[in-house]
Amino acid sequence: MPTQAFAALVCLVLALSGPALAQTDGAVTVPESQGQIELSFAPVVKRVAPAVVNIFSKRVVRERAVSPLFNDPFFKRFFGEDFGMLGVPRERIQNSLGSGVIVSAEGLVVTNHHVIQGSDEITVVLTDRREFSATLVLDDERTDLAVLRIDAGNGKLPHVEFRDSDTVEVGDLVLAIGNPFGVGQTVTSGIVSATARTQVGISDYSFFIQTDAAINPGNSGGALVTLDGKLLGINTAIFSRGGGSIGIGFAIPANMVRTVVASAERGGQIVRAWTGLVGQPLTRDLAEGFGLDRPGGVVVSRIYPNGPADQAGIDKGDVILAVDGKAVNDEESLRFRVATRELGGLAKVEIWRDRQRHSVDFPVVPAPETPPRDETPLRGNHPLAGAVVANLSPALAEEKDLPGAWEGVIITKIARGSPAHRLRFSPGDILIAIEDVQIKDVAGLTAELARPSERWRISFSRGGQVRRVEFNR
Repeated sequence: MPTQAFAALVCLVLALSGPALAQTDGAVTVPESQGQIELSFAPVVKRVAPAVVNIFSKRVVRERAVSPLFNDPFFKRFFGEDFGMLGVPRERIQNSLGSGVIVSAEGLVVTNHHVIQGSDEITVVLTDRREFSATLVLDDERTDLAVLRIDAGNGKLPHVEFRDSDTVEVGDLVLAIGNPFGVGQTVTSGIVSATARTQVGISDYSFFIQTDAAINPGNSGGALVTLDGKLLGINTAIFSRGGGSIGIGFAIPANMVRTVVASAERGGQIVRAWTGLVGQPLTRDLAEGFGLDRPGGVVVSRIYPNGPADQAGIDKGDVILAVDGKAVNDEESLRFRVATRELGGLAKVEIWRDRQRHSVDFPVVPAPETPPRDETPLRGNHPLAGAVVANLSPALAEEKDLPGAWEGVIITKIARGSPAHRLRFSPGDILIAIEDVQIKDVAGLTAELARPSERWRISFSRGGQVRRVEFNR
């Protein structure tokens, strides 16, 4: 082979191999020695892999189906959850497998909510084959994260430090470590394909790091790490047509994971900062009208009185462009940027007003629970009997992922077989009026339901749409 062709082939192989490239003063160069050519991910893996664990969870499932067909989700979708509830109840053990990451020497383990959801028993297995029974410290469905605790006695556990996920760039090399398909701990390599992925629909806080490192079923809860051996994110989902990796995986950024772990360390209650506003994405047409040369940002449409946005001096019609220098392109990214800031401080928020940029100090505070939720079960001879209701507040609206639903009364639970259940009310329904009387709080609702009536006209909101139903006694 001619010398020039051989040199070109070597350069191509080195370019594709990633870790074999040397970097000097920011410039990528071809390795100059055999030692540089033999560069490997092994030192990073040796440091990080012991902190990546297997999660085995069990739960008892009660069934009454006389045929397996009665448990098929296809039939339940059309005939309801009560379809096939016949015969003698029986129990079976349902097992699930996932991955987790030890993030403190004292035994805090992070995994996905969906890995341990509904579990009666959770076991954590380390790479050295030690097994520990785990207790659930915090379970946050909204971020799809859960924090477990294991007790190793006096011994310190291997753990991984967090990386500031805002420092990662598209093209950075990363490793994904987990237990795909239950075959045992596996390491795959790739790059960061994208950052700040929103509109993915995986969790309420949709803001993900995308990678082409192979992630498969069983990797959920595992580590996405950078080459300095730090935790960049928790692998949570893949885009797939057949169940296997096609190079589109998503990880929850470490900055969000850190806030959930901090809540676990404070006692297990999630407390996050909130925006105190409702907005909409700045589209191309809106950008032109506002005098901006490109879309991207959040147009403020509602502000909670005396909330953080109000205290910062933000007005309806302002466009929020960035938080602490990080651009926001939609409301999901705005919520993420605010929710991952440390409570009690100030964030620098850039806004666009009157065709000029302005910077305001934004208080990083949690949503208030005002009024108190006053969760109350409803009893009596009326259509809502069997429902549990509560006063809406900014805190409860955040908890239920109902941006802007800062007041009113919401159904939080419904007893199976109750009048409210049979009449197809659902948790999350916001009660607006009974007859023509507006419902402002739980006390007002119970007073209206106590009135004798032969007919009930109830208005409620579900999924942003107002519905009106009428029932006769």
